[in-house]
Amino acid sequence: MTFYFTGIRSFPKLWKSNSYFGLSSSHSYLSLFLKDCYGIRNQEKCFSVKTMSAQNTKAMNLLIAKARCVRKLDESSNKQVSADSSHMFAAGAAKKRSQMNPSSKDPVLPPVENIIQLPTKPLNSEEWDKLKEEFKEKANFENWIILQMVKCHSSVDVAKSVLAWVAAKNSGIVGYDLLVKYLYLCVFHKQTSEIIDVYEIMKARYKRLESGAYTLLMRGLIYTDRWREALLLLEDLKKVMIPSKKNYDDCIQGALFHQDVNVAWNLYQELLSHDIVPMLETLKAFFDFGKDMKDDQYSNKLHNILLYLRNNQLYPGESFAHSIKTWFESIPGEQWKGQFTTIQQSGQCLGCGKTVESIHLSSEEYEFLKAKIMRDVIDGGDQYKKTTPQELKRFQNFVKYHPPFDVVIDGLNVAKMFPKARESQVLLNVVSHLAKQNLQVLVLGRKHMLTQNSRWRRVEMEKMQKQASFFFADNISEDDPFLLYATLHSGNHCKFITKDLMRDHKACLPDAKTQRLFFKWQQGHQLAIVSKHPGAKITFQHILSYDTVVQTTGDSWHIPYDDDLVERYSYEVPTKWLCLHRKTGRVTSWPGRIVWGLHLPET
Repeated sequence: MTFYFTGIRSFPKLWKSNSYFGLSSSHSYLSLFLKDCYGIRNQEKCFSVKTMSAQNTKAMNLLIAKARCVRKLDESSNKQVSADSSHMFAAGAAKKRSQMNPSSKDPVLPPVENIIQLPTKPLNSEEWDKLKEEFKEKANFENWIILQMVKCHSSVDVAKSVLAWVAAKNSGIVGYDLLVKYLYLCVFHKQTSEIIDVYEIMKARYKRLESGAYTLLMRGLIYTDRWREALLLLEDLKKVMIPSKKNYDDCIQGALFHQDVNVAWNLYQELLSHDIVPMLETLKAFFDFGKDMKDDQYSNKLHNILLYLRNNQLYPGESFAHSIKTWFESIPGEQWKGQFTTIQQSGQCLGCGKTVESIHLSSEEYEFLKAKIMRDVIDGGDQYKKTTPQELKRFQNFVKYHPPFDVVIDGLNVAKMFPKARESQVLLNVVSHLAKQNLQVLVLGRKHMLTQNSRWRRVEMEKMQKQASFFFADNISEDDPFLLYATLHSGNHCKFITKDLMRDHKACLPDAKTQRLFFKWQQGHQLAIVSKHPGAKITFQHILSYDTVVQTTGDSWHIPYDDDLVERYSYEVPTKWLCLHRKTGRVTSWPGRIVWGLHLPET
């Protein structure tokens, strides 16, 4: 695809503002141009028991002792782990675990690429001819050299000299791909005049562009006086595909920059109607725009954004959290006060002293989740790929005729905690530790564990079987569906032990609401062993007692946010919080109710 290269202006001055386009050196050309990657977390314990006679004091005392032990299991993290330890799902915990257990394999280094010294000033045609001769092994030198410039963010005038050289050799014709790469550099360096010239050429020559060119042109035009033409480009793009979250972000940011808030809100609602999760930068822009504004309608929309964060378990970054705090404190006459703080293990906010929402599911939530997992993971999932209907039925009967369990253990997963230790000994230590607390323990294992070998000693297996119930599945079977079934069937008090984060099973659940409930249940029930070497005292990371989601009581807000210095994986939750409360003590009721993590208006 080619066109005539005419009318490009001389190298203009750079824009004074550095905040317009949001392009930095960290954004690679490949991620931006070749594909749009911007379309690129104290309940009482109940036991199921039969009625006993008053005379059976021994059995009653055993039950009382057992209940105390279950409470101790929940509280063990407060007493048995070091003060600097965090829970299993805390932001940065996975990275710490990987650093404590480095891979034994040498890291694979990326291949070393040939390094070229790119020109730092424009070259004439003779100089480009000479440079091309030095790299004659390159099949398409012109595209290759400008791609290197894009990767290194070379200056626009150097890139323009490439286009001038190509045009001189081809009767003024320059390829489409070459021009789009040049457009990227113009957008990166905020060269408004050059962007508009390229836009005029493309508009004259092509009825349709590919998505990368639309994205660059929208980003380039949105902060100019021709910004509404970016909205027309968005409409053109919608004729062939759903625009990306970054496309919407560019247009929303531009509309707010030009004070057209109605266009911005309309685009935001359109984005949500496509089930696209907006960029956090988009949401932040609405809070920045609303600073010092006394507008109840606008405030309600910002409150809805906060509830959107809650319902989708999204967490603002540090800069976004500052924008939220600034907006609340700037509302005329409201007298909000914000502070950055943390939540104690008890769930009490260190800032205001209030207790945030519990991690534990209500009985209604628990039964809802149990039914969903039974249907979509146990009965309707893909478990038959690694087990059989007969084996699953055998396990269901096994669970049915056993009393409810207090702890369910993924035997192989736990046994392999220490690769150099004997697996049966590792598992025995864990089982014995729990058995001493009079807990009803189920260990899920494989049949090969019963075969005497260097990793599994029969005498240790026999000792464990006297302390806990065991179910041995076929060697090809997968443990996780059995673990989920036994834990949920035993009741809301039951905990489970595995290093598996259950992400595949969470993905099997049909909707975001159920997935959020599953993660909430998982955080409140999954125990993680933190012993650092075989034979050490068994200790557990503490289980969260509170839910890490945006929450409000009307006169206060608690918003978890990401620390810029901590790398958080998608299955982890932040440990930093923004606490907001009214200074006047006036209580404002929050209309509606919150069920299953969703805010539902009163009907």
